[in-house]
Amino acid sequence: MSLAEHLTELRRRFIIGIIALVVGMIIAWIFTDAIIWAMTEPIRVVAAQRGDGDVVTLMYQSITGPFDMRLRIALAVGVIFSAPVWVWQIWAFLVPGLTRKEVRYTIGFVSAAVPLFAAGVFVGWLIMPHIVELMASFTPQGASNIYDSKYYYDFVFKLLLVVGVSFVLPVFLVALNLAGVMSGMAILKGWRVAVLVASLFAALATPAADIVSMLLLAGILTVLYFAAAGLSVIFDRRRAKREKALGLDL
Repeated sequence: MSLAEHLTELRRRFIIGIIALVVGMIIAWIFTDAIIWAMTEPIRVVAAQRGDGDVVTLMYQSITGPFDMRLRIALAVGVIFSAPVWVWQIWAFLVPGLTRKEVRYTIGFVSAAVPLFAAGVFVGWLIMPHIVELMASFTPQGASNIYDSKYYYDFVFKLLLVVGVSFVLPVFLVALNLAGVMSGMAILKGWRVAVLVASLFAALATPAADIVSMLLLAGILTVLYFAAAGLSVIFDRRRAKREKALGLDL
């Protein structure tokens, strides 16, 4: 294909991806009430715990605040809904330029990364209410918990994103091993640093007083790290056997 044909192909797939995103946003918009209700459940729990004497509510600081929050939720959820379409468009555009080995590695990477990211988001969703409720417990008697809607959305979205990405990091380690950048033993030797980083991350992502959530998150991240190291060691041994066999043939 000529450069002009590549650009035409890219534009066509880009337009398809945008249309899929818009359709996903429209579908997500229909469910924004349910999503907002689920997101704000911790606030209602805090309100019930503190009683009617204190103000515990979600606040919109501008006239367009409610619309802005729904739009941002629709965009985030719409990206997820339309992911199969726009991911396929990117994949279909890149595949002709990839070797068979690169295609196989890409399929393996996506097949592992997607469920791990979804699992991370789910764990983050389970942790989120405990963080809100625990932080609200430090509010002095007689004070109010008025949560700014924009800040609250950013808190929930970033928490889910960070925990989701952290679950995918072991897949990147395996990818680096397959690319020959890091050996399996090198990854395994860094287990002390990995456990320390996982513990620090879990401590930052969860309230200091919520020991159960912190240990759960740190434990999951540590297990994923050792799984990545184990797979990398297996891949190294297979690679060494192939190279040895080729050397004997020569």
